[in-house]
Parts: sequence; structure tokens; C-alpha cells
Amino acid sequence: MIRIQGQWNLLAWRRVTGGVESFPFGKDATGMLVYTATGGMIVQMTAAGRARLDTTDPVGGAIEDRAAAYSGYLAYFGRYEVKGEEVHHIIEGSSYPNWAGAVQARPFELKDDRLVLRTPPAEVDGVTVVNEMSWIRG
Repeated sequence: MIRIQGQWNLLAWRRVTGGVESFPFGKDATGMLVYTATGGMIVQMTAAGRARLDTTDPVGGAIEDRAAAYSGYLAYFGRYEVKGEEVHHIIEGSSYPNWAGAVQARPFELKDDRLVLRTPPAEVDGVTVVNEMSWIRG
């Protein structure tokens, strides 16, 4: 755990779908990833420039406005284990409810103050998708 332990700030979330590159939250997305010394982890990523909600209640406002706002935000927390050149995220809770209770293996590269996590290739609607999140130690 020592190698990746600490706080990381998002440089980019890049997705390659069938060979086509995109940035799900834009090229100016922000985020933070933290790996603790005791095996805890948390990650949050957000699109820049999300529209503000017309309410002071974080669970209030028009459903359409909340859907738009929260579609530009992804977060989860849980535990982690480093196994060779992979980090396994043992997800306890997530803004995407389908991930709660899942274990996600992330091959990683660590060089100096840069960390790159990738998702294993996955088939989505018959097309191969790989996500790559690049981080810098914060």
C-alpha cells in the first residue's frame, strides 16, 4: 500500500471506446483520490462548470436539474488492496449504485508523482471500452 498511499489530484479521465478517445467530464474535470495507510480509499470526480441548482437543499430542486447536475459527478469509497501491478477497489458505497459491493481491479502505472489507473477492457454494446484516469500526487 505504501507505493500509492496518499492524496492524488485528477489530471484527466480519458475514455477510449472502439478506438475513439473522449473525456466523459471534459478535459477540465477535477477530482481527488485518497489511499489511506489503513487501507481505506475514496475517489471523487466532477465535470467543471456544472450548473448550480436553484435550491439550498442538496437533495431538493427539480428532478431534471438534479439529474443534470449529478450526471457530472462520480464518487465512491471503500477499501483497497495492492496486488502486484493492480489495485483492487473494494467498493462499499458509490454515487453509481451498481458498484456498491463490487471489487474493481485497476491495473496501474506509478512513476514519480504520477499515477495512471486503467479499467480492464470491457464490452459495452459490442464495443471495447477502456477508461484511464491520470493523477498527480497532491
